[in-house]
Amino acid sequence: QVRLMESGGGSVQPGGSLKLACEYRYSYYVMAWFREAPGKEREGVAGINGDSRPVYSDSVKGRFTISNDDANRTLYLQMNALKPEDSAMYYCAAGIHWSDRPLDSKGYNFWGQGTLVTVSS
Repeated sequence: QVRLMESGGGSVQPGGSLKLACEYRYSYYVMAWFREAPGKEREGVAGINGDSRPVYSDSVKGRFTISNDDANRTLYLQMNALKPEDSAMYYCAAGIHWSDRPLDSKGYNFWGQGTLVTVSS
């Protein structure tokens, strides 16, 4: 059974916005968004660790916002002021344990299949 399913990717011009969604079937202690672009390693962009304050990568801080709608079992990533370097496959991730490194991919047990974001003029 699919545990995580991303949606909301697409093609936008620089400065545009997109809102990604990740529907999940079960409750998780930690959830996050990662991205992977050609020639680059997977990068943690935003995460929520338990009841802690959300954590963001410096590259997206001030532009991206992560939020969780537990009632509807959906994790969101609002992306504003998009730049060409934001182009990547975006993945939703979930973990069952607390982690002091919420943007480290090693702390996650489950992954979605990804949704593609392309930012170009």
